[in-house]
Amino acid sequence: MDMPKWTLAMILAVGLVGGVIGGAVATPLLEEVLEDFEMEGSDGLFSTEIKREVIEEESATISVVDNVSPAVVSVIIYKKLGSFFNRTGPFLFDFGSLPSLPQDDGELRPAGGGSGFIVDQAGLIVTNRHVVEDKQATYRVVLNDGREFDADVKAIDPILDFALLKIEATGLPTVRLGDSDGIRIGQTVIAIGNVLSEFSNTVTSGIISGINRRVVAGDGFTSEVIEEAIQTDAAINPGNSGGPLVNLRGEVIGINTAVSQAGQSLGFAIPVNAVKPLLTSFREQGRIVRPWLGVRYLMLSAAIAEQEKLPVKEGAYIALGRRGEPGIVAESPAAKAGLKERDIITAINGQPLSVKRGLSRVIAEFKSGSELTLTVLRDGKEMTIRVTLGELK
Repeated sequence: MDMPKWTLAMILAVGLVGGVIGGAVATPLLEEVLEDFEMEGSDGLFSTEIKREVIEEESATISVVDNVSPAVVSVIIYKKLGSFFNRTGPFLFDFGSLPSLPQDDGELRPAGGGSGFIVDQAGLIVTNRHVVEDKQATYRVVLNDGREFDADVKAIDPILDFALLKIEATGLPTVRLGDSDGIRIGQTVIAIGNVLSEFSNTVTSGIISGINRRVVAGDGFTSEVIEEAIQTDAAINPGNSGGPLVNLRGEVIGINTAVSQAGQSLGFAIPVNAVKPLLTSFREQGRIVRPWLGVRYLMLSAAIAEQEKLPVKEGAYIALGRRGEPGIVAESPAAKAGLKERDIITAINGQPLSVKRGLSRVIAEFKSGSELTLTVLRDGKEMTIRVTLGELK
């Protein structure tokens, strides 16, 4: 029996029972404290403000959930398996605890699941690539109202953990896509998804605890770099994969993707602005077309520049891959343009590169066939290199 291949897989230990009990106990205690303050304080204004802020935030959260949940779906994976795991998403399998595997009876059975959200009334759905990349599986989508549809995988992105499903339906509720460039650390966010592939449209909330994170996610067999990831403490669990991360205006600002193996209450989402060009490409051409330069690189920071003894603190440093792959892909546009390992691309068309505006993101703003002017630092000397972007196959 072939093991499903998960591209992103990480572990998060969630104190669910403790959280529920803690919330149940804390609320009445808070009310008692506030009531005592009103009785003993001079005018009760401070406690009134606290209560008003709590009520306003609760009302905003409830409103967002009411508006967004109808467009959040559960994605169910079906396979011919004698035994299967009842959940999928960003976690590692515990091979030591597997039961003995019964004989495969040839029947299609639910073998896992994830989440997604509807971006088109005609049934176009965003999810994670690792949820739907198994070509031996079939997929069904369950809407918030309980209706079920067969789903076709229409596009899988080769770079981001991003995929598109399509169901045959009309007049469906949709989400609104926000601007992930405008997010702030400390901002309240809400994650909605099919937790553990069992509890559909489960809602968790938290804050944005980091932005522009570079995360290497993996399952022990494969790994993938998530550039410019949104870090949040909103609980993201197996099955949440592909669901929306939403702000208090009810706008999707990220796609929930991975949870930290090392830290509790630490999840990551792909910024929605990173996938907007992919949606546009699909709508215009019926497929995801990615422009391609063909370099392996590291976005510089002051710390990296000092460690590598480089003359600049920002830019894309072309270097060997994590497994020793060459920094310049053979026969790529970069190779044809004459780029070399240890070159530092500092700007594209005169616009500087930085950690907040990385190379892959800037390249994604163009179309294959576009001619770009790269400002490159080589052996301490600045030069200009022109390159024509190719199409990533």
